[in-house]
Amino acid sequence: MNILLTNDDGIYSEGLIALAEKISEIANVFIVAPDRERSATAHAITMHKPLRVEQVRIPHCESTSWMVNGTPSDCVKLALESLLDIKPDMVLSGINKGPNLGTDVIYSGTVSAAIEATILGVPAIAFSITAYENIDYDYPSCFAKKLCRQLANRDFPKEFLLNVNIPPLKEKAICGVCITHLGIRRYRNTFDKRKDPRGRTYYWLAGEVIEDVEDSGSDVWAIRNNCVSITPIHFDLTRYDIIDYIKKWNIQP
Repeated sequence: MNILLTNDDGIYSEGLIALAEKISEIANVFIVAPDRERSATAHAITMHKPLRVEQVRIPHCESTSWMVNGTPSDCVKLALESLLDIKPDMVLSGINKGPNLGTDVIYSGTVSAAIEATILGVPAIAFSITAYENIDYDYPSCFAKKLCRQLANRDFPKEFLLNVNIPPLKEKAICGVCITHLGIRRYRNTFDKRKDPRGRTYYWLAGEVIEDVEDSGSDVWAIRNNCVSITPIHFDLTRYDIIDYIKKWNIQP
């Protein structure tokens, strides 16, 4: 099995290295990842400057690895269309530091990298651990390895990916695996207005997270109940159910 790894936290991030160590036990690993953190870049691609690629060595992992001065989506596109001589069986993105729940997936570089793989016809999974500090990547990386083994001989439906969020807990504290839908996760008081030393106003993106924890079956609900959340995501954003309704508006050219 050949598996491509990427992320949005940078090629030397702990989550990527932990994932690479475990996945290399069951597959040939290739890594193409950003040269630095590219969180919240969504599905941005680089068009107005050159992409620089450097082959590097990842500690404790037998892999062929490249570092790219671009976004996560750049990395996947470049890997699948130029750098790799083979088409990988799967693309894994992560393990991201911090959750990618609900509407986070719209902004997430981690999820967007997996979406890019899906667009290019390769099954993909995005992995995130729902914590920012004091993270132990042992269980998340072991779970990723187990999941890849279980899915190795299954047919992925076309044009979809899996978004996996894992609580920051030891294995014995995990209450199960839930197949979920995207929950509601919004931010309140998003911008902090400040003054710089010269008296000029600037804004710092911040805010308090507001989650709907009562939405049973959502990814937010699963994490709050100490379960691993697996959400199937489809990148076709069309609302097919209201096409006929919109047609009745009789919009004129």
